[in-house]
Amino acid sequence: MNQIQSTKQFDLEDRTFLFAKNIALYVRQLPRNISNLEYVKQVVRSAGSVGANYIEANEALSKKDFAMRIKICRKEAKESAYWLKLIVETNDEKHGQEEGMKLLNEATQLKKIFSSILVKSV
Repeated sequence: MNQIQSTKQFDLEDRTFLFAKNIALYVRQLPRNISNLEYVKQVVRSAGSVGANYIEANEALSKKDFAMRIKICRKEAKESAYWLKLIVETNDEKHGQEEGMKLLNEATQLKKIFSSILVKSV
């Protein structure tokens, strides 16, 4: 891992952006069926909301506003993990279960990061 990649790993704005982008790229390869269409809509929305709310948190007007935005980030990361788990478990291995599990792990890590930020900010 080079210097730029290791620095980016710890920039949460970039990390949450990449999370949403990777979700969008991942769901393109899934088969088009009724359940995937619904799950994909949900995971794309929640994954994008993680980063959008983190940007809002960085522009918060007060500590209370910051804490609320971080709680929303955590909630959206949890929701993303839920939808990813459904997608992974309802599709077979040839449709990117490995990639789905990596994204599920990232959602879980983001949830833990936001929980930690929340604990330290109050």
